[in-house]
Amino acid sequence: MNIHFLEIKKDKAHSEEIKKLYHSAFPSDERAPYRMLMRGAKKENIDFLSCHDGNEWIGMIYVVNYLDMSYVFYFAVDDKKRGKGYGTAILRAAQKKYSGRRLFLAIEEVDEKYDNYKQRTDRLKFYERAGFIRTGQKMQEGKVIYDLMGIGGRVSNKEYRRLIRSFAGLVLLFFTMRIIED
Repeated sequence: MNIHFLEIKKDKAHSEEIKKLYHSAFPSDERAPYRMLMRGAKKENIDFLSCHDGNEWIGMIYVVNYLDMSYVFYFAVDDKKRGKGYGTAILRAAQKKYSGRRLFLAIEEVDEKYDNYKQRTDRLKFYERAGFIRTGQKMQEGKVIYDLMGIGGRVSNKEYRRLIRSFAGLVLLFFTMRIIED
């Protein structure tokens, strides 16, 4: 595989596919408005990237950078490409791109109380295979609880809030967004 990234604003050929993937891959209560992502992509600290294997489009990744932290806010592989190793390849390419930084992401809380527990454990195993480890922290955004996974160390609640504020500005004040230290 020859994984590389293009800024979404430069990959006009796949903009509709990326928007469609974003809306299909994430539940509505876990999605920021797409126009907010596009506005954010104009900022220096935001990487909204189209993922490719050679000339073939395979997915998208949205990363918010702040100080020495890079937060994988959204990541998805095209439905037709899943199960072929692309997800792991993209995450490994992201690890190289953000080398020397604390790279982290959030997955839906893995707990037997959820109806889709197996799906959540499968997702956890996928990220572990890609090199991410559980930090022992939980995060809450709105009513949704997530488990944090990362490479390069933990992120404090204060750091997380500053990172999110660099992305969302004062909109942050209207949402419950915090790391719940374990």
